[in-house]
Amino acid sequence: MDLKDQLKNLFPEHISSEEEKITEKKREVWLQEEPIICKYEKRKGKPITILEGYNGAEQDFKKLAQDLKKKLSVGGSFKNSSIIIQGDYRDKIMTLLQEMGFKTKRVGG
Repeated sequence: MDLKDQLKNLFPEHISSEEEKITEKKREVWLQEEPIICKYEKRKGKPITILEGYNGAEQDFKKLAQDLKKKLSVGGSFKNSSIIIQGDYRDKIMTLLQEMGFKTKRVGG
């Protein structure tokens, strides 16, 4: 039994800072019933990934776009209620969204 387990036994109602950060991240964006659609396109010969179908607030979707761009270290934008990420990152984006609790659907290819 390590120190963390002993502290949990002594103080069961206490939430550690690591657990608190995880629960805060899950509460940051509104989760939805329908899946987010993840598409792949080529525009002017360059590959892009497009995310559509978010039902929540526009500010939440913009924040999600910023988080994805930071985690993937790529460029992108938010236009017309869709996120556009430079490059073909469908698999990585879908795993990141599923870890956050979103349902995803892959479209095309």
